[in-house]
Amino acid sequence: MAFSLSSLGFDAFFSDSLEPGRTAGRVSRVDRGACDVLTEDGERRIPWSGTLTRAASQDPVALPCTGDWVSFDTAVRGVLPRRTSIVRAGVRPGDSRGQVLAANVDVVHIVEPAVPEPDLGRIERLLALAWESGARPVVVVTKADLAEVDLDRIASAAPGAEVLAVSSSTGEGLDALRPGPGETAVLLGRSGAGKSTLVNALAGGELMATGEVREADGRGRHTTVHRELLLLPGGGMVIDTPGLRGIGLHDADEGLSLAFSDVEELAEGCRFSDCVHQDEPGCAVLAAVAAGELPERRLASWRKLRREAAWAASRTDARLRAERNRQWKIIHRSMRGRNRP
Repeated sequence: MAFSLSSLGFDAFFSDSLEPGRTAGRVSRVDRGACDVLTEDGERRIPWSGTLTRAASQDPVALPCTGDWVSFDTAVRGVLPRRTSIVRAGVRPGDSRGQVLAANVDVVHIVEPAVPEPDLGRIERLLALAWESGARPVVVVTKADLAEVDLDRIASAAPGAEVLAVSSSTGEGLDALRPGPGETAVLLGRSGAGKSTLVNALAGGELMATGEVREADGRGRHTTVHRELLLLPGGGMVIDTPGLRGIGLHDADEGLSLAFSDVEELAEGCRFSDCVHQDEPGCAVLAAVAAGELPERRLASWRKLRREAAWAASRTDARLRAERNRQWKIIHRSMRGRNRP
C-alpha cells in the first residue's frame, strides 16, 4: 500500500530540511537498529545507518522514534527536525539524557480512568510533558460509563487544557477525540487506563490487543509493548504507547509553568520576587491556600515537580561539563602530538 506523504503530515517544514538525493518517510514503529517507515512505495523495514547509530549512542534523543520523519536511501540516514516532541527523563538510574516518546504530534491525550478515582498528581506530571512538547494537551477520562466523573475537580488540576469524559463502550465523547485528516494524536497514561480500547473504538475495529484490569488495584497488563503509529478512518493518525510506570521530567521548565499556570499567576503577587512559597511574609500563593482558593495538594505537587526538574537540570549540566572536559582533553592530546619535534 502506497502512502501520500502529505496525507501523513509532510509539509514544507520537513521538506526544507530534506537533503538532495534522499527520500522522506514517516516512522510507524521502532525496533532495535531498524524502523518501519511509511513511504510513497508502501511500508518498509529500514535499518539505521552506522553514523546514526553512533550519534544516538551519545544522545538517545537523536534516535528515530514513532512519529518522526526520517531521510533514507538504503538505510535511515537522519531524523528531520521535529515540530513537536514528547521527551521524558531516561529510565536508567543516573541517566541524565532524555528519551523521546513520540514526535510530530498535534494533540496529546492524557488518558486517566474514572475507576479507580483519577490521580491528579499523575495528570499534572503528564501535562507538564505535554505542554513542554509544543502539542495541545487534552485530559481524557475513560470508562465514564462506570462512575460519575467530577470534571470540575480534574479541570482544577489542568488549567488551559480541555477535559473530556469518554466511554469506549457507549461511544460517549469519542467524536471530540478523533484527529482530523493529516493530524496525529498520541495517548499517554498508565497501564489499564484504556488506551488500546480507546484506539480500537476510534478505529471501529480491533487494531490493538486489550487486557483485563486487576480488581485489587485497578491496574492492567501492558497489552501495548511498543509505540506504533496507526492510521484511522477519515485520515487521522494515533500513536498508542505502552503504560508508563516512570514519567521523569526532562528539561520541562516551560511545561511546568504552563501546567501550573494558576500557581505562577498567584506568585506574581508575592512580596518577594524570589519567593519559594514556604513561609515567606507576603506570599500570595500561601494566602490563596489559606483562603481555600488553591488546594494545598496542588501546591505540594508543584513543589515536588519543581524539585525533580531542578535535580534533572543539575544532572544534565554535570554531564555536559564532563563531555566538554573530555573533548578538551582529546584536543589537547592532539595538539601535543603535533607540537612534538
